[in-house]
Amino acid sequence: MSQELGILGISAAVTAGIQFLGFLAAYALQTEKFYDIVGGINFLVLGIYSAIDGQYQGGAWLDSPRKVAGTIIFSVSRAWLLMFLAWRAHERGGDSRFDEVKDKFWMFLVYWTVQAIWVFTISMPIIFINSSDNADNGLSVFDWICIGAFAFAVLLEVTADIQKAIWVKAGRTGGFCTAGVWQFSRHPNYFGEILQWWAAWGLAYGSGTGVDDVQWWVSILSPVFTMQVLLNTGGTGVANANGANLKRYYDKYPVEYAKYRKETSILLPMIGYKYVPMVLKRTIFFDLERYEYHPQQEEGDADKPKSE
Repeated sequence: MSQELGILGISAAVTAGIQFLGFLAAYALQTEKFYDIVGGINFLVLGIYSAIDGQYQGGAWLDSPRKVAGTIIFSVSRAWLLMFLAWRAHERGGDSRFDEVKDKFWMFLVYWTVQAIWVFTISMPIIFINSSDNADNGLSVFDWICIGAFAFAVLLEVTADIQKAIWVKAGRTGGFCTAGVWQFSRHPNYFGEILQWWAAWGLAYGSGTGVDDVQWWVSILSPVFTMQVLLNTGGTGVANANGANLKRYYDKYPVEYAKYRKETSILLPMIGYKYVPMVLKRTIFFDLERYEYHPQQEEGDADKPKSE
């Protein structure tokens, strides 16, 4: 346990250092262009560090299939994130999220602090796996299920990102993306991101002492935080892509887009979503009312006095 907590603490300190140095450079240069890139690099540093420093007593890191599998999939996932975000930053030539804050020291620092929390929290299951001194006795059926789900989720996210990028480069044919996996899910990339960290947390179970392992339970913050950011935080993920931001689709493609939303799952790629009862859509499928676009509500808000 002391080894696990020591590596966790050092990982937190490393993350804080990387993000603070990134902030100082970004503030000095008045740029946000490498914000996401620093986040991607930070992930890889934590994966490599925890693998090197977390060799359990009596055996090398390579002798633990759980550590090897978890770290490799984690590294592939975060390497892709790094490459994709670097490419996106280059394509966009900046990030409008920072237009009003990058010249304000404390507010800009808040953004970098949030990224530090995000990177460290998401990485907790892998840090826990690599820092565990429990000897591996091979992989259980549950471990293999988690490894398969982890790898599938990464592949799904990569596929969705590439298909969306190709669609954008081709001129956004049809007005909204239905290419590849996007015809089965409105946000397949977000589903892949969420599934990754639930699978990683499940894989970490075998590195602990069972259901009474406090550190394993703490690492559940990884998938929970991911869902919070992607589903509930304004300006990011599903919350940002829906609601009033759907107006442009309903204005230009009212019939086509209404049909797409009705027949396409918001997260889980699937066939036959139009037959799913609304009570299930609003609960276990996360197709929540607040993600809908209500033009009449928007018009009503426009009539209110500006002071409100």
